[in-house]
Parts: sequence; structure tokens; C-alpha cells
Amino acid sequence: MAEALIFDHVRTPRGKGRDDGALREIAAVQLTAQTLGNLAERNKLDTGLLDDVVLGCVQTTGEQGGNIARAAVLEAGYSQSVGGQQVHRFCASGLDAINIAAAQIGSDGADAVVAGGVESMSRIFLGADSGAWTSDPSVAYNTYFAPQGIGADLIATLDNYSREDIDAYALLSQKRAAHAWQSGYFSNSIAPVRDVLGEIILDTDEHMRPDVTAEQLAGLPAAFEALGNKGGFDGVALQKYPEVEAIRHVHTAGSSSGIVDGAAAMLIGNKSFAASAGLKARARIRSFASIGSEPTIMLTAPAAVAEKALRRAGMAVSDIDLFEINEAFASVVMRFTNALQLDMEKVNVNGGAIAMGHPLGATGAMIAGTVLDELERRDLHTALVTLCAGNGLGTATIIERI
Repeated sequence: MAEALIFDHVRTPRGKGRDDGALREIAAVQLTAQTLGNLAERNKLDTGLLDDVVLGCVQTTGEQGGNIARAAVLEAGYSQSVGGQQVHRFCASGLDAINIAAAQIGSDGADAVVAGGVESMSRIFLGADSGAWTSDPSVAYNTYFAPQGIGADLIATLDNYSREDIDAYALLSQKRAAHAWQSGYFSNSIAPVRDVLGEIILDTDEHMRPDVTAEQLAGLPAAFEALGNKGGFDGVALQKYPEVEAIRHVHTAGSSSGIVDGAAAMLIGNKSFAASAGLKARARIRSFASIGSEPTIMLTAPAAVAEKALRRAGMAVSDIDLFEINEAFASVVMRFTNALQLDMEKVNVNGGAIAMGHPLGATGAMIAGTVLDELERRDLHTALVTLCAGNGLGTATIIERI
């Protein structure tokens, strides 16, 4: 099979997913088009060499529906011969887009694909595309549906993580992200977002709180306690987990992923494309995998899917230099790290979604690019990227520097 090679990647900064966020007036298709345009321009890319653009997007409704990938291809001025497809695997969509691109190339179904994702959470509210899983009473009943925050607190309860443990991880994410930005670690991969006049409106992740203190985090209220108690979802989850006496609600807005806007794109191709485009590959995709896991707790797939990707690559945990796991909630990262017995100095070394935010469909592609840059900066070789996703899904990818 042909190797799927990574040539470059870019992402937008993340804007607050609120009415006062810097990217509120920029539609998702424009976020994507600007990112695609930046990727092509910096690589002097003849877009006619591309076969497809695969784009993760979670809230696939309204202006984010209707195959936003193809709309963005045309809006970016790419050759009309370039295809487009929209991918939805909840929070893993952006990474799954990369894996689909790798599969197309590995099977000789394509020579070059741009893969990535987008989400405008300030313009399309979370849950706008709610389907049978949450909205059909019979499906919700049969799957013991509870919102992700309940699952995060349930993990903390099962694993005995205290509020102090959760807050400590959240603080670490903020400090690492602040250090990475101050040190310029992201500067080569950021595509600033511009308004209709061409003026830059955002060039830095807007959600960060670099000056936050442990005391401030400790003062935040539990984010999911009312949902669990008054909303009745604790009772649902406890039916699934009768061994738990009560769920301890320890996550807050400060230890959960931020609601933000953003887009990302990665250029992937084979050796033939490299020769035609005059580009040098930076990395290869060694393996990838997706799984389903228990859907009530919803957030426990990363360790198992990482192990599956490692088996596919013929590798062990010890063969991986850096790990990047989406910080959906602090307890997700803590369980993953403990399950694989990882050194925290190898995990999310530049912070994550707790500090910088989680633009649902784009995050997987963003963190894959982030860890590639970090491998190069540290002169390391291998990285594993993984995300939990709605309904108990999980996706992982292993990349290797060339």
C-alpha cells in the first residue's frame, strides 16, 4: 500500500464561541476557505493536483450543512476538479478526516487530499443537530443517555479523582498553553483570520486564561451538578453503574473544554504527489483506528483505541515519544494517562482544549498538527493522537516523522 505522507498543516486561532467572540461574524465556510487558501499559498500548491478535501464538522445543520467541504473548496478558489466530503464522528471528526484521507491514499484511491475540520460554535449552538441518540426517548432510554459532563464526573468518581486533582490538571493545561504561545511554538502553523476588508481580526487563541490561579479555579461552581440532580441524569447514569453510590460533581467550566470557533487543514499525499508538487514530506501516518465504547459514560475510548492503533502499527506504548489527547474534560486525560501508565511530561505538552478550546469538528486536525510541530521542535520521532467522541466513540492516529 502507498504511504500516506504529511506535507504541511495550518489552523486558525480559536475564537470564543460566544456573541462577543472575535470570529462570531465569520461563517464556518469562510473560516475553512481562508485556511485552505493559506495552506495552498504557503506551499505554492497547484490545487488541480488534489483529489479531495475531507472536512470534519459536528453541527451539520444550517450554514454548516450541505457538504461544507465542497462549498469551502470553491470559496477558496481551488480547482473545481477537487472533490469534497463532510465527516461527522462527533469530537473525533477532524482526526477521522485525516484517517479517511490516509485510507484513500493508502488504497491508491487518491494521490493527494486535504483533510481537516471546522466548527463555528458561536453561530451554530451545541446540540443543534441533535438526533435519535439524544432526542428519541426510546433510543435515549435503551442507551442510558446522559450528557458528557455527567460522564466526566462519573469517571472522576470511579477513579477517585478529587476536585483538587481535576483543578490541578486544568491549571497545568493553562500554564502549558501560555508557555507554548509565549515561546512561539504555534506561530508557524497559525493562519490569522481576516475580515472582508482583509484586516486581521484574530491571530491568537482567544479562550486562554494564562493568569488563572488555583484559588480562582477552586472558586468555580460545579458545572454539571444541577444537570445531574435536578435534570435527573445522575439517576440514569447510576442505573448503568449501580456500584456507584453517588456521583461527585468535580468538573467546572475551568476544567472542561472551551466552546470556540476554528478551522484546520492538513495536506496529505503519496510520493507521486510529492514529486509533482515539489514538496518534501514531514511525516507519515503509521496507523489509525476507531472504536465504540460504553455510551453512557461516553468518554473512556481513548486508551482502548490507542492500544488498537498501536497493535495495527506493530508498536508498543514505549515506542511513542509524545501523546496528544483531546482535553474534553480533565478526567478524560487523567484516566487515559493512568490506563497507559504514561509520563505526564509526554502528554499534551503544550496544553489543550481546557486552555485553548475545542472547536468540535476541527480539534482532531488541530492537535495532530500541534504534535507534529512539537516532534520537530524536540527532534523526536513518533506521536499518538486520540480523542473521545459522543456516544462512546474514539479515534486514534499514529504519525512518524520522516
